[in-house]
Amino acid sequence: MSAQARPGWMEKPKPVTQAAKAVALAVVVLLVCVPFLVIVSTSLASTEEVVDNGGWVLWPTHPSLKAYRDILDGGIVTHALGVSVGVTVVGTLLSLLCTVTLAYALARPGVFGGRPVLLLVLFTFLFPPGMIPSFLLVKELGLLDSYASLVLPVLVNVFNLVVLRGFFQGIPDELYEAARLDGAGDLRVLVSVVLPLSKAALAVVGLFYAVAYWNSWFYASLYLESDHWPLQQVLRTYVVAGSGLTDATTGEGTVTAPQTVQMAVLVIATVPILLIYPFLQKYFTKGVLTGAIKS
Repeated sequence: MSAQARPGWMEKPKPVTQAAKAVALAVVVLLVCVPFLVIVSTSLASTEEVVDNGGWVLWPTHPSLKAYRDILDGGIVTHALGVSVGVTVVGTLLSLLCTVTLAYALARPGVFGGRPVLLLVLFTFLFPPGMIPSFLLVKELGLLDSYASLVLPVLVNVFNLVVLRGFFQGIPDELYEAARLDGAGDLRVLVSVVLPLSKAALAVVGLFYAVAYWNSWFYASLYLESDHWPLQQVLRTYVVAGSGLTDATTGEGTVTAPQTVQMAVLVIATVPILLIYPFLQKYFTKGVLTGAIKS
């Protein structure tokens, strides 16, 4: 195709356009990175630096891990971190198990009651229960002040279910038929045929569940006492709400600047997901778009 016949969107961008894009990208990167750099730097700064700089430090001259040692030395944050890790791991595994089995059942044609169940699930997506009915249900089931209250009410996410169902429907029927001819039952087909072909979708859905459980604080504020709070609820109470930070350490008080402790808690609550995301990023486009388009 000659240069004269090329449409406008195929032409090479002009230098001015490229420069404008580079400037816009640089501004966006700065808007994202600078606040995070300030958070990390403040968490590593000494008390004197924080006071001298008015509460925020862009680059600490004498970095120290004292704030992290204070809050991880057996205090509330240490316990809350353990709670968040446990709820995230157990909740993600249980949610994946229930979502995979339900999506597989709804993806296969001819399943008895499949369509009514699918409509019922979609109904809960369009008309979610309110806060008061959810609280009353959790109370009647005896789940108050129990970690199960953070998992069971949100065990299956409808969006994740639809994505996995669409992905399973995209698997060629010939593979199912071949497995049936070999004498495989439904469980065997799911484990040996469907799941190995669905690694991308499973990785994305698993990450969605893990992020949701890790970032959840609202249900903890409704159902749990303060000594059972996960990390995000502690973060909200001691950082966002501005409550006292003495109990966030070992209970004996701390000479560390309050801003340093707050930013250290914020870093601890943010870093785990940031470390997991790069390993699963390559599955996002394939996993989400394939499942969503085919559903």
